[in-house]
Amino acid sequence: MKVLAVSPHLDDAAFSVGGTLAALATAGHEVTVVTCFTASVPDPRGFALACQLDKGLPADVDYLALRRDEDAAAMAVLGATPLYLGLPEAPHRGYTSAADLFAGVHEEDAVWRSLAAALEEHDADLWLAPQALGGHVDHLQVLRAVAALDRPVLWWRDSPYVLRVPAAVPGPHLPDGLAEVCLPQDLDRRAEACACYPTQLGFQFGGVERMRAALAGLPEVLLGGDRARAVVAGLGSDAAR
Repeated sequence: MKVLAVSPHLDDAAFSVGGTLAALATAGHEVTVVTCFTASVPDPRGFALACQLDKGLPADVDYLALRRDEDAAAMAVLGATPLYLGLPEAPHRGYTSAADLFAGVHEEDAVWRSLAAALEEHDADLWLAPQALGGHVDHLQVLRAVAALDRPVLWWRDSPYVLRVPAAVPGPHLPDGLAEVCLPQDLDRRAEACACYPTQLGFQFGGVERMRAALAGLPEVLLGGDRARAVVAGLGSDAAR
């Protein structure tokens, strides 16, 4: 079976659904993680530059190239193939502060259309994508793009946002009629994969050990519609073959 996970950023899939992806790969399924917002931007300015300076990285470092290398290492741990769409992150699309990232999608920001067009080229038996818990604009745009494609999707809870606000609500484009789907999860390999993102761990969790502690008690809860649940049902009694 071909599995395609659509990750907004270089870490979201591992943080949110890495255990499920690892278990699917171990079971022999072909797992690919397509990360959407991965474009290097020369000479970043303003908020975009601040996003790397506040992580202790100098201005002349190619921040996204560094993150792509981290992601490649994480995907190797999970047994997944990484693909990068090369679209610009929100700070390079006119979002000017951390607060702006969570204040709703700008009216002129139609990147979801480019994203949907790029994803249209990919084929998979089962898709995974974020519910956009937490309301980050890049996550909202990925949710909108994947929902527009009408594929058999399992929707994941966005981590670490769900850790911070357990009652966070999904983005407005999450389809109706979803029910919880249970799949095997290798949470130890999720933790090992997440440890491959050192540029993010201090900012997101307070370090690698705090990341391990925070994720240890976080099961990966997936929601799916009829088509996705039918795919999972066809995997067999252990939902893994």
